[in-house]
Order: sequence, then structure tokens, then C-alpha cells
Amino acid sequence: MMLAGFFFLLLLTDGASSVGNCSYQAVLKHLDLTRNNQLFYMSRPVDNHTKTTHVFLDVKLYAILDIKEKDQQFVPYVWITMEWHNDYIYWDPDQFCSIKSVSVPSEVMWKPDITIEEMTERDKAPPSPYLIITNNGTVKVANDQVLVSTCTMETYKFPFDIQRCTLTFTSIVHSEATEDSREVMRTQSEWLFISMNVSNKSIEMDGFNQSFVIYTITMKRRSALYVVNFLLPILFFLCLDLVSFLISDSGGEKLSFKVTVLLAVTVMQLILNEILPSSSDKIPLVAIYCIGMFAMMMLSLVETIVVMYLIEKDSASQDDNEHIGLDVNCGDSPANFLNCLEVNKRRHNESSCSDSIGEMPSELRSVDKEDSDCQLKNESSEKLSGEAVRTLILLLNSMKAEGKKPGYWTRMTKIINKVFLGFYVTAAGLFLLCIFVGWTKEQD
Repeated sequence: MMLAGFFFLLLLTDGASSVGNCSYQAVLKHLDLTRNNQLFYMSRPVDNHTKTTHVFLDVKLYAILDIKEKDQQFVPYVWITMEWHNDYIYWDPDQFCSIKSVSVPSEVMWKPDITIEEMTERDKAPPSPYLIITNNGTVKVANDQVLVSTCTMETYKFPFDIQRCTLTFTSIVHSEATEDSREVMRTQSEWLFISMNVSNKSIEMDGFNQSFVIYTITMKRRSALYVVNFLLPILFFLCLDLVSFLISDSGGEKLSFKVTVLLAVTVMQLILNEILPSSSDKIPLVAIYCIGMFAMMMLSLVETIVVMYLIEKDSASQDDNEHIGLDVNCGDSPANFLNCLEVNKRRHNESSCSDSIGEMPSELRSVDKEDSDCQLKNESSEKLSGEAVRTLILLLNSMKAEGKKPGYWTRMTKIINKVFLGFYVTAAGLFLLCIFVGWTKEQD
């Protein structure tokens, strides 16, 4: 009985000991990993200071939140995972119920000082409060961050541009697992993620090698919205300006229409100025596109002003020729012309009678003689005036029927319009072709 009881007690003791080693606290107690143990967080965890600590880095691009062309900033949302080896951490999983990893507060362990050279603002989100340690001494920490970094924008082919932004991590040895970013991409905003490449370099600095890992993120802009809201409206304005050649040059409608179209293109240029950065190395093709359209419409406006000036000059010269030789302004209508001739006839008769009477001696003049002479003269002048009036009326009616013949400058304006229209269409076609070739050409 005593032997059996002793054996049962041993089983209970062994069982209690096995259960105690199955907790995470048992692993931490075995490692003596506490907040007060400076061995784990005060210095680089190597048993020999000449030994290199290799930090393996994996960066996964989760989302492209924003790209600010005006400020030349790149805002990605990334997952950054780092792994390194701690020489002071080791345990046998078989002694602790197959426990192979434990999560501990991040402040109790040493962590590599990883910096991103392009970052301009610190992530406001708190870092991960825990890290994971494994039985073979591997320490792993993962953080998700919203990075605000600088990125030199190549806007030459906007809105069909491809941007390459870099994230440079210092003092690390990188991992090759980078293609996972394509699989975890969730939000890309207006940008289409193409690829992410990684490269490393070393620089001699103050007697020791400084390592850099450069992640290059390549993305392409989704240009459909810019084409519909920006490029096509300007092209439509050019078509409207081209159709305005059908409007008559005699009135002011054509001039006001062209000015309105030119002002609309100016508004589009102001919108473009708010998008593109002012520090670009090259003038973007979209700016050349707007300037070219503006220049052609301005030339069209100048041509319209010149044509209207020539027509007005020709009309003024014709009006001056029509009124030469008339005592008063008789107008263009037959009624006004007859009234004008009647006034002139009366003036002529009155002056003739008074002159003839004044030439005779005073003693020979009588009232009857005066009346008869004036009457005869009036009758003869009326006959002559009647025939002249009929002749002039026929001439005036024939001029009205035939219409005014166009003057020299009016004929020249028709030639100018035809020549300029051919030049306008040819220049616009060649210009648009050059812009299209520039946009479709592969970006270096």
C-alpha cells in the first residue's frame, strides 16, 4: 500500500511539473526575460561585438493613398517586417510543451534603428506594442505605417506618366521577398501599381560601411478621368474655333465667339497650373498642348480682327465715293433722292429768276413781264429736271438691283480666309500628331 501510494504521488508530481512548463511565463522565466534585465534591451544582442547582426527586411505595399504632384510627395501605406537574431535567446521546445514562439512587449527587447531617408513626416499611428521571439533566437517585429515621403515627379508625360518613388532603408540586409506586394494591394487611388524592385548599396562612412536598401515602387497614373475632363474639352474648343470660320465677318458675332473660346482655354490652363509642380525639369507635354492650342486660337482671333478691319476700310471708301458731287446727303432710297433733287431744283429756279430780273433796267421792268419770263424759265427747267430725275431714278434702281460690287479689300479677305483656314487645319493636325507621338512614346 505504501509503495502504491508513493508511486501515485510521483505521477502527480511529474504531471504538475509538466503542466507548469507549458506556459509562456515558464519560457520567459527560463530566459530571465524581464523589464529590468538590461541584457536584452540595452545593447546589440551579440556575444561578440565583432559579430554582425543581419536584419532581414520585408516591405509590402498595401495601398497608395496619395501622390501630391504639387508638393512632390508620395504617401503609401506599407507593412514593414523586420527579423534579426538574438544570441541570448534559446530554449528547447520539447521541454515547454512544443512552444516555439512567444510574444513579448517591444520595449523589453533591443530593436534595430531603421530609418527611411525620404520620409518627411513621422507616422502618427503608434507602433506595434509586441514583437515575437522564437526558440532559435529569431526576433520578429511587424508594423503598418503611413509614410509621407519625398518623390521627384516626372510630369513630362502627364496624364500618361509613370512615376518611380523610392524608400531607402539604412543599415539593413534586405530580404528578396518583394513580389508579395502585388498580392496584398488593396487601394491604389488613381494609380496603378506596376512593380516594386529592391536593390542595395554600401558606402564607406567614417571608417565603417553603411548599408542601404532601396525599394523602388513603380506605378502608372489612371489617365481616363484626365482625358475626359481636361484633354477632350480643349480639343472641343479647337473644333469650335475651327467651325467659327463659317460665321460672317461683317458683324461682331464672330469676334466675340472667338474671344469666349480663348478665355475658356485660359481657364483650363489655370486649372492645370494647380496640378503640376513648378520645379519640373522639362515642360510637360500637357502644358505644351495647352499653349499650342492657345496660340492657334490667338492667331485665329488676330486673323479675324485683320479681316474685319479690311472689310470696314473697304466699306468706308465705297461710302465716300457714293456721296461725291451731291449738294446735300440725299441718301440711298429713291424717295430721299427725289426730295433732294426737288430742293435743289427750287433753289436753282429762284436763283435764276432773281439773276435775270436783276440784269434788266429798272424803267423797263413790269410785273407782267417778270411773271411771264419766270414762268417760261420754270417750265423749261421743270422739263429738263423731269428728264434728269427719270434718268437718275433708272440709274439708282439699276444700282440697287445689281447690288454693290465687292471692293478690293473685301475680295482680298476671302483669299485670306481660305489661305488661313488651310494653314490652320494643317498646323493643328501636325501639332496634335506630335503631341500624340510624345505621349505614346515609352518613358525612360
